[in-house]
Amino acid sequence: MPHLLVTGGAGFIGSEIVRQALDAGWSVRVLDSLRADVHETAPALDERAEFVLGDVRDEETVARSLEGIDAVCHQAGKVGLGVDFYDAPDYVSSNELGTAVLLAAMTRAGIDRFVVASSMVVYGEGSYSNEAGDKVRPPARAVIDLEAGRFEPLDPATGTPLIPELIAEDAPLDPRNVYASTKLGQEHLASSWARSAGGTAIALRYHNVYGPGMPQNTPYAGVASLFRSALARGEAPRVFEDGAQRRDFVHVSDVAAANLAALDATESVESSSFATYNVGSGVVHTIGDMAAAIARASNGSDPVVTGEFRLGDVRHITASSDKMARELGWRATVDFDAGMAEFATAPLRSAAS
Repeated sequence: MPHLLVTGGAGFIGSEIVRQALDAGWSVRVLDSLRADVHETAPALDERAEFVLGDVRDEETVARSLEGIDAVCHQAGKVGLGVDFYDAPDYVSSNELGTAVLLAAMTRAGIDRFVVASSMVVYGEGSYSNEAGDKVRPPARAVIDLEAGRFEPLDPATGTPLIPELIAEDAPLDPRNVYASTKLGQEHLASSWARSAGGTAIALRYHNVYGPGMPQNTPYAGVASLFRSALARGEAPRVFEDGAQRRDFVHVSDVAAANLAALDATESVESSSFATYNVGSGVVHTIGDMAAAIARASNGSDPVVTGEFRLGDVRHITASSDKMARELGWRATVDFDAGMAEFATAPLRSAAS
């Protein structure tokens, strides 16, 4: 029986990976710090898994957690856009330092299979073309435009709105906030480790993950959870900008299955290799679509489009997951309408204090 360590395995995505890995025949150990900004109370853990309480930045705890392990699935970290730049040290420490400590310990332990949670945020804005069909990489949107309600990225040459497209893994990387910078930093560390230690590393660039067990009512949660939390309070979901931001919403069970496919691949592909894959449904929906779908399914108030914005948010980013389907045989299976109908009434995690 192969032995798997899942860091952050008590979390939203990590716990679903743990469940699916156990069902697939892995022996699973979880390392999780149960940090207070994620967990108000200790979550229910799968009794089939071994649990180690500790921080991925602690060398002694990590070394102990890696004993007898064949592969590591690294989900621990600080997520979301954050509140302000005061969050930067915690993001860098939690995500980049934590990954460095883990990879160094894996090298000492002789473990050579690694899957890490990355994110669509490493791309910055999504993929665009102009009216002539040429690829164009827009600059960050100007505050003056956002304040005036001009949300669409413009062609720098002509000033006309650009046409959004699905983004592939070979697109230029342009992280535009601290969280994004740390996710790209994790990818660079994984790539460097693979070359240096002769390991195999795969980074999965999650798009907008949703599903049962999301943390609720926290500034670090995904937008789907924020809408659910509002509806549970009897309030209308508040949709920023004009609600037309394009996203790819992918169910947590599909994301966990992608991790299992990546773990399988680390056993069969060449050593000293690093690869990235988008993990998305491949189907485009807007944030307004998602808010309306959740409100309908929960018989809640219709969404309110506020025109507000957050600096660092991108306008459109939607995934092409064709590379993962082609190379690893994975595709998302949960339909958007069915997934949102389930999510509208599914239990969420208690609000973090």
